[in-house]
Amino acid sequence: MKINWGTGIVIAIVAFMGFIMYFVITMSTDKAFKYDLVTENYYQKELDFQDEINAEKNAIRLTEKVTIQRTEKGLEVEFPKEFTPENIQGKVFLYRPSNKQLDFEIPISISTTYLLVPEKRLLGGRWNIHVAFSYENKEYLVKKEIQY
Repeated sequence: MKINWGTGIVIAIVAFMGFIMYFVITMSTDKAFKYDLVTENYYQKELDFQDEINAEKNAIRLTEKVTIQRTEKGLEVEFPKEFTPENIQGKVFLYRPSNKQLDFEIPISISTTYLLVPEKRLLGGRWNIHVAFSYENKEYLVKKEIQY
């Protein structure tokens, strides 16, 4: 049987469409390719983005920066010495990109100039840390990515 060029083109197009449909169905149903959104309230976060930019600029302008470092007890978030610890209000959010269940948030309630995140709460791997706090009605935001 001899196939002319028109039949060959139709067979090639049908084969290509079948190939593409196979990959679309495989990618949309396979559990290995399931990804969560970074946040559930994506659009609300987008509206608050300018406030976040302003808070980051305020943190950059500080004479003494907020430091985040690993110690033998855990992760230490140290605030500037010029701040009165009791007047610092806010939260520390630790985000684990690889596992949504490991994300957690700690309110800032300190009597010294540092906050300690216990080591037992942190598994090895990448963590994104957001320290959002206010001091004397001024908002600050520090973001850092660490390998623990």
